[in-house]
Amino acid sequence: MKLSLRNGYLERPGPLVMGILNVTPDSFSDPGRFFAPEAALAHAREMAEAGADIIDVGGESTRPGSRPVGMDEEIDRVLPVISRIKEETGILVSIDTSKEEVARRAVEEGGADIVNDISALRFSERMAQVVAELGVPVVLMHIQGTPETMQRDPSYIDVVAEVADYFQERIEFAQAHGVRREKIILDPGICFGKRLEDNVALLRNLKRFAAFDLPLLVGVSRKSFLGLLAGEKLPERREAETVAANLVAARNGAAILRVHDVAAAVKALKVWKSLAE
Repeated sequence: MKLSLRNGYLERPGPLVMGILNVTPDSFSDPGRFFAPEAALAHAREMAEAGADIIDVGGESTRPGSRPVGMDEEIDRVLPVISRIKEETGILVSIDTSKEEVARRAVEEGGADIVNDISALRFSERMAQVVAELGVPVVLMHIQGTPETMQRDPSYIDVVAEVADYFQERIEFAQAHGVRREKIILDPGICFGKRLEDNVALLRNLKRFAAFDLPLLVGVSRKSFLGLLAGEKLPERREAETVAANLVAARNGAAILRVHDVAAAVKALKVWKSLAE
């Protein structure tokens, strides 16, 4: 895949592996495990060594029912970690935030390369303008509601068509505010305001989104729908399920896979590519 960065391009065979780094006390999968800066940095090093292409740093949990944290607190959580990761590894870093000032400071002061916005530029009034000014890629994700409300009876008539319509509207909005089309990455938002059947339909029909001719990011790692499919209640024990779903996403066109276990994802992709040739 070819990814247009702030200065130049990243061009390499996909899918890319994006390692998740939750600098939070309350994430659904690893609550508090990497909240301390040194623990976060050590985990970032491990993911880089395991073959991650990108590390996604988030300072606010977006698990179902979660409440937002203040801007200053979010900045305090992520900025030192992003700066150290860039200094020590040089790996691409994305900032997982829907707040414009967090995004700006993460890029300008921390050196972040990508903005990953679960709201697709909707939750923060000037996020679109800020992203355009920064000149970095932005992930536009589909979500029904907010993290606090998204799993309160989500409903769709045709989830694939509705997500496609949402993508079209958000792409047009972003471009109207100065974001170049080549800077846009799309994310269907698995488990963000979705029922089990919606998540399954999206994964089975990812190729429908190829019409946008934009990179597609898919995040299924350890999520609740995998537990419903396979019967595993504990998120940290859903690695086999995650690998299986990741390979389905890769086969159906995902350009970036967002994962907790980088080593498992990298190894699985190597085998899959070798056998698929």
